[in-house]
Amino acid sequence: MAIAHLPTQLTPQLITPENFQPYGQVIFPTDDSKQFDVNDAQLVLSGIPRFYIMHLRKVGRRFHSLARHQQCTQCLGSLAGKEWFMAVAPASNPAQIDVTQIVAFRITGNCFIKLNAGTWHAGPLFEEDFIDFYNLELHDTNINDYEVCNLRKLYNLNFELTVVK
Repeated sequence: MAIAHLPTQLTPQLITPENFQPYGQVIFPTDDSKQFDVNDAQLVLSGIPRFYIMHLRKVGRRFHSLARHQQCTQCLGSLAGKEWFMAVAPASNPAQIDVTQIVAFRITGNCFIKLNAGTWHAGPLFEEDFIDFYNLELHDTNINDYEVCNLRKLYNLNFELTVVK
């Protein structure tokens, strides 16, 4: 069996609506009187939505697989203003993921992200002991719409985020 090389280092970039646009949307606070427009989360939820608080224990900043949901968008944001990270890649067939297009983002605690349907993602990633996240997806997303690409098996790769403060 081949042993994976040392982790490929990725430096997360601070997320903005512009740099995250190929993968989804970043939603920042707005005034309550603002009318719905293209800057609001453009959701695809054909089914029963599930909106819940997801409690995650320390996962670190390493990953060797990407997941995707093709039937719905997914929204994620941290509670208590905690910073976290997400690695993403454009939608493609698992065997056709261009590993050079995997990028990572630093996500501040004052926004949430909406992943486009089909966007490959690893995360939330973080070093805290735990972070609670709100999560909006379909009630059966992790049963009927959960595809994983194991980068270690397919490409003999694993990744680690190098955080520069």
